[in-house]
Amino acid sequence: MAFSAHIGLENDLTKATVNLHTKFQIGTVDDRIFGGFLEHLGRHIYKGVYEPDHPLSDNDGLRSDLRDALNELGVTIARYPGGNFASGYHWENGVGDRSSRPTVRELAWQSTETNHFGTNEFVHLCKKLNWQPMLAVNLGTGSPEEARNWVEYCNLDAGTYYADQRVQNGDEAPLQVPVWCLGNEMDGPWQLGHVPVDEYCNRAQMAAKMMKDCDPSIELVACGSSAPRMPTYVEWDQHVMRRLGPDLADFISLHRYVGNSEGDSEDYLAITKSVEQQIESIDAAARTVAARQDTGRRTYLCFDEWNVWYRARTRKDVDGAGKFAPPLLDETYNFEDALVVAMFLMSFIRHADVVKIANIAQLVNVIGPIKTNSDGVLKQSIYHAFRMVSSRKGGQALRQAISCDSYTSTSHGEVPYLDSAAIINGDELKFFAVNRNLTEAMDLTIACADRPSSAFNDGELLSDTDLNATNTWESPTHVVSKPLSDVKLVNGQAHVELPPQSFLALSLQLG
Repeated sequence: MAFSAHIGLENDLTKATVNLHTKFQIGTVDDRIFGGFLEHLGRHIYKGVYEPDHPLSDNDGLRSDLRDALNELGVTIARYPGGNFASGYHWENGVGDRSSRPTVRELAWQSTETNHFGTNEFVHLCKKLNWQPMLAVNLGTGSPEEARNWVEYCNLDAGTYYADQRVQNGDEAPLQVPVWCLGNEMDGPWQLGHVPVDEYCNRAQMAAKMMKDCDPSIELVACGSSAPRMPTYVEWDQHVMRRLGPDLADFISLHRYVGNSEGDSEDYLAITKSVEQQIESIDAAARTVAARQDTGRRTYLCFDEWNVWYRARTRKDVDGAGKFAPPLLDETYNFEDALVVAMFLMSFIRHADVVKIANIAQLVNVIGPIKTNSDGVLKQSIYHAFRMVSSRKGGQALRQAISCDSYTSTSHGEVPYLDSAAIINGDELKFFAVNRNLTEAMDLTIACADRPSSAFNDGELLSDTDLNATNTWESPTHVVSKPLSDVKLVNGQAHVELPPQSFLALSLQLG
């Protein structure tokens, strides 16, 4: 049954107009902004994407119900094995015969690690799900040479020591890993091997040089500052980019976790104003470094950790207490979290010229859009927001001229009620919008100056009157998108009424 956005509130409407022109383009929306993240943490790998004893699992340990849910989610690239876990991980422990792999106490999350899932298993999973693999090397307790050897193991033809090990382990052809992260959050005191910025740059320079000498085709992501609240913010990023340059640092990483710990929903829905500032601050640093180096090249942005995460942050949520695959960081997401996830993705689209990769952290059980138990999978509220955007990937992001009322938020100042993004792909206009107004519907007009809208192709609406609504095992479809039908075309302009606190994704045919 189609959902009509018209709810008959003619006297209580926030009015908004978005003016577009198909020639006013920001840049190509890289498919890799719809990335995911896998880490050896809690029940993400074991009892998550790798559950060989489950009756629905295939020969690689992937359950068919989870496979279907991940395919529908539309992930394009996956980062592995961490995260904090990467800074204590030695990749050679996770290859070869499983019976010979060492069981160790890993220190990032204080859990027992069997190493039964490693490099080959990860890349096989990526191929099965049509993901591009992305590996994070250990620059905490590991060495630059260990990182180089991993590139050889994954990407070189047979005939050398580590490449031959891969062949002996069952993969004759190279695994073809194109993107590699030079460590993880090395500015953070919580990180194994945490060092000052110059020491990190020494490690990263050595590793990057050897890794690219081994395979010149790979792209490298240098560690940026791990959060805007860090004392290292921006200064660390600029220093790293200056030391490594665009030849060794194709990307600089950004990380951001947000939440509504104060219970202020209006302020929470304004958080993406801060996300925008983070992107623009690091982009400004990258442009400054590029201008000084005058090479004609620059470092781009990789937002390789982002999500809502604020409930499951107590000590018991992050301490595995020596257990194998304990339930850690098990976040339950509500409807307002879904709106924030949608706005993250719209921020990346609006900065398509500089944000080229982004990875929601994580995918399954651990602060993920999907939960599993022995009986099935549960798609959380944020799952539907992510899928609504990822299913409409492809094209050029458009600049917007927006006319809309605004409100004053507690932490982020004045914020428009409308948050939106637009993509042009041939004759198709893909448009996304969140109505931040918690009480009033929005009368939204979408006007493309040079090409009138000739038809409404399709659309979905994610809406709920309760910001705290969640999907549960007992009620798994409480928060889901519904088909949208009531879009009116008048004189080449599209008109739609958005309920309060809702997210819209639609496609229009342009003349």
